[in-house]
Amino acid sequence: MENGAGAGDDEYTRDGSVDLRGNPVLRSKRGGWKACSFIVVYELFERMAYYGIASNLVIYLTEKLHQGTVEAANNVTNWSGTVFITPLIGAVVADAWLGRYWTFVAGSAVYLMGMLLLTLAVSVPALKPPPCDGGGGGACPRASALQLGVYFGGLYTIALGHGGTKPNISTIGADQFDDFHPPEKLHKLSFFNWWMFTIFLGILFSTTVLVYLQDNVSWTVGYGIPTLGLMVSVAVFLAGTPLYRHKVPQGSPLATMGRVVAAAVWKWRVPLPADSKELHELELEHYTTRRGFRMDATVSMAFLNKAAVKPGEGGGGSVARLPGWTLCTVTQVEETKQIVKLVPLLATMVVPCTLVAQAGTLFVKQGVTLDRRIGKFHVPPASLGAFVTATMLICIVLYDRFLVPAVRRRTKNPRGITLLQRISLGMLLQIVTMVVTSVVESQRLGYARRHGLVSTGGQLPVTIFILLPQFVLLGVADAFLVVGQIEFFYDQAPESMKSLGTAMSLTAYGSGNLLSSAILAAVERVTGGSKGRTPWVTNNLNASRLDYYYAFLATLAAANLLAFVVLSCKYSYRVESTETIDVDVAMDDVAQGGGVARGKSEAAPMA
Repeated sequence: MENGAGAGDDEYTRDGSVDLRGNPVLRSKRGGWKACSFIVVYELFERMAYYGIASNLVIYLTEKLHQGTVEAANNVTNWSGTVFITPLIGAVVADAWLGRYWTFVAGSAVYLMGMLLLTLAVSVPALKPPPCDGGGGGACPRASALQLGVYFGGLYTIALGHGGTKPNISTIGADQFDDFHPPEKLHKLSFFNWWMFTIFLGILFSTTVLVYLQDNVSWTVGYGIPTLGLMVSVAVFLAGTPLYRHKVPQGSPLATMGRVVAAAVWKWRVPLPADSKELHELELEHYTTRRGFRMDATVSMAFLNKAAVKPGEGGGGSVARLPGWTLCTVTQVEETKQIVKLVPLLATMVVPCTLVAQAGTLFVKQGVTLDRRIGKFHVPPASLGAFVTATMLICIVLYDRFLVPAVRRRTKNPRGITLLQRISLGMLLQIVTMVVTSVVESQRLGYARRHGLVSTGGQLPVTIFILLPQFVLLGVADAFLVVGQIEFFYDQAPESMKSLGTAMSLTAYGSGNLLSSAILAAVERVTGGSKGRTPWVTNNLNASRLDYYYAFLATLAAANLLAFVVLSCKYSYRVESTETIDVDVAMDDVAQGGGVARGKSEAAPMA
C-alpha cells in the first residue's frame, strides 16, 4: 500500500484478515469487540464445563472410584498434563491445514462427546462401583475395568477435543484486532486481561455452584449442567461466525522449522556472506500481497543463517549443486530462531505450572481433613478454589485499570511493565504462597499430633478457612503469571506461528502437571524407603508431612526463578519489520506514551 492511499482503503483490515471464503473483510463489518463477544461467551461456558470436571476430580476418584490419595492425585495431574499437551497437535493442524476456525469446530465436537461420556459414567449404575461398606469406613470395592475404561475414556476424549479448541480459541479472539490499526492494537493489549477475566468467571461458577451440586445433590446433576453449558457455548460460537475475521493457514510451522535446521546442517561447511543482504529473501511485494511480515537477518544463532545462503554465494560451485529444499528465506530462518529462543523460557515455566497443579489436588485433600461447617452448610473442599479465582479476577481488573496506566506513564511501555517482568512477579508470589502453605500445614499437623488424631486420620475440629491464605495468594500470583505467560508466548511467536505460540504456553501446563505426578511419586518412594517409614504423602494426611513437601516445592520454585531471571535478562523481544504496510503511527498519540515497532523495525522494551 502506498503512502498516498485514500481513506477508503482503510475500511479493509490491513493484516491479511479474510472471511471463510478467503475474501478481504471490512473493518466495520467483522472483528473487534463485537466479534469477540461471541468468543468470550464461548470461553465462559467452556471453562465452566472443563472446571466443572477438573475442580472436583480428585474427590470423585478417591470417594467414588475408591483410589488412594497419591494414585488419585497422579491421575488428575496425568490427565491435566495430557489436556495441555494435546494443543500442540491442534496448533499444527490449524496452522498447516484446516485453519484455526475449522480446527476449533472439529475439536469442540470431540470435546462434547467426551463430556457426554463422562455424564453417562456418573449416571448409569452399572458404570459406577458400589459404595464402601459402612458408609465409607469399611472395605471399598475397586472399580471394574469397564467402569474405569468408560470414565477415563471420557476424560481423555475431552483431552483430545481440548487439543483442537484451546490453542485456537484465544488466537481467534486476538485475530479480531488489526495490528496495523493503532486503536485496535491498543484494544488487543487489554484483550488477554479481559480474556482471562472471563475464563476465571467461569471457573468461579464451577468451583462454587457445580462443586456444591456434585457434593450435595448428585454427580449426575453436577456433570450434566457443564455438559449442557458446553453445548450452549458451541452454539454461541457458531452464531458469531458471520462476524469473525480469519487468518489463512501458512503451512506447518514445525515443518518450516525442521527444514531450516536441516538446511543449515546440510550446508554446515558453507561460509556465510559478509553482507547479510546477500542471503536469500523474497521480494517485498510477496509479503505485501499476503499482508505478512518480512524479517531482517540477525546475528543471533548465526549458524541457522546458512539455510538462507543462495547458490553461488560464499561456497562457489559446490553450493550451486545443493538440493532446492536447502534454500530457505531469511524470514523463515528468523521465525525459526524466534521459536528456538522461546524454548529455554518455556522450560522455566514448567515448575510454576507444577505449583499451580497443587490447588486442584493436595490443597483439596487438605480441606477434606478440616471442619467444613458454616452453621448447617458444609463447604465442599474444592470450593476453596473459588478464592483463587475471585482473587485473580479482582487483581486482573486492578492491574488493567489502575496499575498499567500508572506505570505506563513512567515506563513508556504500553503494557506498563514488560511481559517477562510480569511473569517474574508471579513466580515470586508463588514462592511466598508455598512458604505460607508449608507453615499452615505444619500447624495443622501439630494440632493433629497434640490431640491424638494422627493414627486415626480423623477430621480435625479446625476450620477449613485456615487454608484461605494459600488460595488467595495463589490467585494473586496467577494474575501476574498465568495472564503474562499466555500473552508472552502468543505475542513473541512469529505472525505465521501464533497457534504454535499459544500451544507452547499450554504445553508448560501439561509438562507441569506431569512433573507434579513424577515428583509426587518420587517423594512417596524416597521418603517412604524400605524401613517402614511413613512417606511425606500418604492416604492419611494427618500422618503425612505435607509441610516438608510444600517446602521442597518452594525451594524448587526459588531455584527456577533464578534461572528465569538470568534467561529473561538475556532475552530480546521479537522485532518484525512492518515496512510491508504503511503504518507510521506512534502509540504515544494513542496510549499516553509507549513505543512499538512501526514503519521500520525498532527494538521493543527489554526485560
